[in-house]
Amino acid sequence: METKPTEICSSKMHGGYNKRFKHFSPTLGCSMTFHIYFPPSHSPSQKFPVLYWLSGLTCTDENFIIKSGAQRAASNEGIALIAPDTSPRGLNVEGEADSWDFGVGAGFYLNATQEKWKNWRMYDYVVKELPELLKENFPQLDTTRASISGHSMGGHGALSIYLKNLDKYKSVSAFSPIVNPINCAWGQKAFSNYLGENKADWEEYDATCLVSKFHDISATILIDQGEDDTFLHNQLLPNKFEEACRKVNAPLLLRLQPGYDHSYFFIATFIEDHISHHAQALKL
Repeated sequence: METKPTEICSSKMHGGYNKRFKHFSPTLGCSMTFHIYFPPSHSPSQKFPVLYWLSGLTCTDENFIIKSGAQRAASNEGIALIAPDTSPRGLNVEGEADSWDFGVGAGFYLNATQEKWKNWRMYDYVVKELPELLKENFPQLDTTRASISGHSMGGHGALSIYLKNLDKYKSVSAFSPIVNPINCAWGQKAFSNYLGENKADWEEYDATCLVSKFHDISATILIDQGEDDTFLHNQLLPNKFEEACRKVNAPLLLRLQPGYDHSYFFIATFIEDHISHHAQALKL
């Protein structure tokens, strides 16, 4: 089992390189792929801060790298982009691919407690295994300077991970995040299957619940949300999170963007603002 990452492809872009790696993950019990965009290096001793990007339902580690156009700003700012996959793959758990919003491609960035889904530990993979792997294998990355972002399910992942690990990340941002999963169909389906029926366990992965407990936040939380997003009012519920932030004076910049939907066209439009937001927090 090769736990050390091996490079499977590389493409030059904006002076740097998109590189895809494969490794065996002890946390998830399967082989995983992830992408790194390395910005251009100006000296051998240069170390880049990292921005983790967590993708949404049905995505792999490729969507963001291919569609977002984030590399231009990352190249200019000197930030490495890290894009993991969205779930374990190839475990052949019965029913894992039956629906697009649960199982494969839908890990929800939590640690499942139900026996059947015990390998679904994307929280530990993103928070513990991946940073350690990067630190050990890529000396050009400074994993102590890290920020986190994501889209939809990945926006939920970024916000909940950030709030529970304020010591590990300098800043957070999200596009159309699922901010209150305990109160929407996607979240309820995932949480009941992965975590069981105890609602208190669900709250441990709900940004709207978490911000009331963990709000000693130095950097403003940036959220962009398209107003023509078909999931806005039934799944994403940004107003719930806004209300929770207001109650505890947590700094939030929620931007409702008229006419934009839930797609990567929306992400590509505003990604530069997000990279700048993180560059500032990473003190570049």
